Amino acid sequence: MTLTSIPTAEQIKRLPKAVIHDHLDGGLRPQTIIELAAEINYKLPASDPEALGDWFYEACNSGSLVRYIETFEHTIAVMQTKEAIIRVAKECALDLARDGVVYAEVRGAPELFTRKGLTLDEVIEATIVGYRLGEVEAKAEGFTIRVESLLCALRQNSHAQEIAEKVVKYRDLGVVGFDIAGPEDGFPPTNQLDTFNYLRQEDAHFTIHAGEAYGLPSIWQAIQMCGAERLGHGVRIIEDIDFTGSKPKLGRLSAYVRDRRIPLELCPTSNLQTGAAKDIASHPIGALAKLRFRVTINTDNRLMSRTSMTNEMVEVVKAFNWNFQDLQRVTINALKSSFIPFEERLAIIEEIVKPGYLAISGE
Repeated sequence: MTLTSIPTAEQIKRLPKAVIHDHLDGGLRPQTIIELAAEINYKLPASDPEALGDWFYEACNSGSLVRYIETFEHTIAVMQTKEAIIRVAKECALDLARDGVVYAEVRGAPELFTRKGLTLDEVIEATIVGYRLGEVEAKAEGFTIRVESLLCALRQNSHAQEIAEKVVKYRDLGVVGFDIAGPEDGFPPTNQLDTFNYLRQEDAHFTIHAGEAYGLPSIWQAIQMCGAERLGHGVRIIEDIDFTGSKPKLGRLSAYVRDRRIPLELCPTSNLQTGAAKDIASHPIGALAKLRFRVTINTDNRLMSRTSMTNEMVEVVKAFNWNFQDLQRVTINALKSSFIPFEERLAIIEEIVKPGYLAISGE
């Protein structure tokens, strides 16, 4: 067995992984939601963990990003206290670690968790405390993981500047970057252009949700007008590639994205649910990887998509016959694209990723 062998699901589970697009409020355990809801007398669509998990998954298979986003009302409702946020963040870190994730950037929108009186600072600090507790618990179980926080602003609201200032305030304390999320259509990233200019002037990192529910103009604005370092999803860059000839022909924008090595935070299962692709076999990740875009594989929302990094990798391996080397490449892509300092990225790659893939592949 070598790096060019096709890995089994069990081997994929053991591989060291990196995720840079995962939402905190989209990854709760169903049992945790039920217990937190009981504490505040909040009514859920189902009271059994399995049934509740089914409800989230089925509600998100509508093919609509707007409908997909609506399901978050239930997870957000039970995350309005410091204790609840700490628990959810701790379990997030632990669940990722048990799945073989060694590095994670998990994003959340602090403004969503202030309905019961928490300040933005309290939300951010509780989240970081939870991640650190999760890291400790993971280590006790024999897993090594590092979890950093990305702060999201919602593009349909008006808190982007305030959230960006929190990124700068907490950037050496567990926050590594900024993002805007929410409905793309009708809310272009240029609405927050002043905020992105501020972040660049502060030497702060940011990614932008673009090219998921809305097409190439969203990607163009995110990169060329706002200066995004990464594209949250970016799956619809495929629309700027002509596959009708003997060789794929890249358009100006897709060529720019590839040439500049702009990372694509692709989330295959989630993309199917929101209508960006009809099935894994036709998902653009296969073609984009072959064309050597800087492709990364991510979970997006583990609860809503009933997924994990292992599941995402298993599905891609089955669809495109990927081998150990292919999975190693996207893992290294994610680490290279992370918002931690270069030396720290390199240390993870050298100490964990390459040796881990070599050992599990038998080389």
